[in-house]
Amino acid sequence: MTTSFLLIVQIVLVIAIVIVVLLQKSSSIGLGAYSGSNESVFGAKGPGSFLAKATFTIGFLFLLNTIALGYFYSKAKSVSVVDSLTPSNVVQAPVAATLPLENNTTKENNTSK
Repeated sequence: MTTSFLLIVQIVLVIAIVIVVLLQKSSSIGLGAYSGSNESVFGAKGPGSFLAKATFTIGFLFLLNTIALGYFYSKAKSVSVVDSLTPSNVVQAPVAATLPLENNTTKENNTSK
């Protein structure tokens, strides 16, 4: 129940942050061309500071919601897929053949000293 509510909140936050980021002015025209009348709504400085604060706030809420989702998902699923594996259905990787290492020095070099 809790995770489904938080998942819906996560989707709403994603949509909100995409809209807020697209409304901000950038070096190119972007979607700022369609919202030219926003400057009178947000004040004399334009939507810059308001949209920057909104982006930070929504981003922070998105981060908190992501952490909460991770916590509740991990608490709900206490059993891992690896725990259900038995030795009979585990496929073992083939072991590479080991070759004896050859010593570069010969017995003649060792006995000549």
